[in-house]
Amino acid sequence: MTKHAIATREEWLAARLGLLAAEKELTRRGDELAQRRQALPWVRIDKEYRFETDEGSATLADLFKGSSQLLVYHFMFGPDYTAGCPSCSAIADGFNGVVAHLANHDVMFAAVSRAPLAKLQAYKQRMGWGFPWASSLGSDFNFDVNVSITEQQQLAGGVEYNYQRGGHAMDAASFPEPVTQQAAMTGTDAATYTRDRPGMSAFVLEDGVVYHSYSAYARGLDGLWGMYQWLDRAPKGRNETGVWWRRHDEYPQHKLG
Repeated sequence: MTKHAIATREEWLAARLGLLAAEKELTRRGDELAQRRQALPWVRIDKEYRFETDEGSATLADLFKGSSQLLVYHFMFGPDYTAGCPSCSAIADGFNGVVAHLANHDVMFAAVSRAPLAKLQAYKQRMGWGFPWASSLGSDFNFDVNVSITEQQQLAGGVEYNYQRGGHAMDAASFPEPVTQQAAMTGTDAATYTRDRPGMSAFVLEDGVVYHSYSAYARGLDGLWGMYQWLDRAPKGRNETGVWWRRHDEYPQHKLG
């Protein structure tokens, strides 16, 4: 027998209307936060970054492809990975459907990773993705937007991520099990895996000049996880006990019917 509260339809409706008021307030707060994001000052980018793309070598301005705005997802796929991060892969499963809509609203989208382009292309084909994905290998881009660190920085500790500077140098035994588990899924050890971090950044192009307008990391990316938006509305919520997700081609196929 269920231990969850059971109610009549009338009792349920009364409780639902109380929740609706809170949901509406959250929506209004979200609108206000979006306006504050858009009101942030811009930072001019004068450094020349180079990327390798399906169309050849490109600058950051080239990634706009004629749009005035660019959204970048910093996908965890380091040079030594054999496959993309499973968490980033779960997020990226939602990209294909929005890219065309963004492009027709003056917003270009691209994922960027440090892995060589050939690795990205092969993984992209495996996953069935069509969104633009550029390699920043050999560029300072990932390091300058605080989503990658060097091995020396990792050994020294005290690096910056998610607008905080902290952390201690970590040995193999210091990494929590979920990190070690995900590292193994990328064909690396935990230290190598965590030299790349997830994030997203927004840029704007005006009069030939690129400006950085916004970046978010860690839990700031929650809204991009399509599956979590659905789970938060499911009867049992996220209902997690560790890392449960896999790449979409690694689940038992019988689950899909």
